[in-house]
Amino acid sequence: MATSLRADRLKLAVFDMDGTIIDSQRMIVAAMNDGFADAGLPAPSTAATLSIVGLSLPVAVARLAPGLTEAEVDRVVERYKQAFIRLRKETGGEAASPLYPGARAALERLARRDEVLMGVATGKAMRGLSHALAAHELASFFQTLQTADGHPSKPHPAMLLDALAETGAEAEDAVMVGDTEFDMEMARAAGMTAIAVTWGYHPETRLRAAGAHHVIHGWDELDAALALSWGEV
Repeated sequence: MATSLRADRLKLAVFDMDGTIIDSQRMIVAAMNDGFADAGLPAPSTAATLSIVGLSLPVAVARLAPGLTEAEVDRVVERYKQAFIRLRKETGGEAASPLYPGARAALERLARRDEVLMGVATGKAMRGLSHALAAHELASFFQTLQTADGHPSKPHPAMLLDALAETGAEAEDAVMVGDTEFDMEMARAAGMTAIAVTWGYHPETRLRAAGAHHVIHGWDELDAALALSWGEV
């Protein structure tokens, strides 16, 4: 049984965005294909592109095509950004990328708990995250936003360490919820509990191998995983 001291302490739940809260794979794959094509390079497979979602763009492109020079990586990254902006205008962008079923209800349940703060740690740039939050009216849920703009790529723990610093939560009272091995590795590096979701872009076997403490198969399982993580049961 958790002590009342532990139960009353501030808690932090940090969420990945792509593949966890919103299903943006169509936009990501299309932009990556266009980015490689515009740079005169063969596009990676869909599976390969989804395998690197969550990494910052330069790291992702270098992993997809390890033979590229730094200048070629920069060119693909720039073409990807241009393609994403174009696709956002043509398709509605993040507004056309649906929330996973149950996501909003789960966030609403957490928002009603006074001792719980929430945040985002994403490989998106702040501009892209802002579009996603605005498109789905999610901004009010989160007290800390960590993006690829000012941090090393996942799985470096910098985003989570900054989230802890901004909110005042302790690592032992914080969780990271994500769909990729990069999220799991980042959480463990920051001393936080790693909660993996299986509806995103990395398979369960990969998530477990990366050190997930808990694995959930639907948003309705989040509350129980949090209770275990926070010593509430």
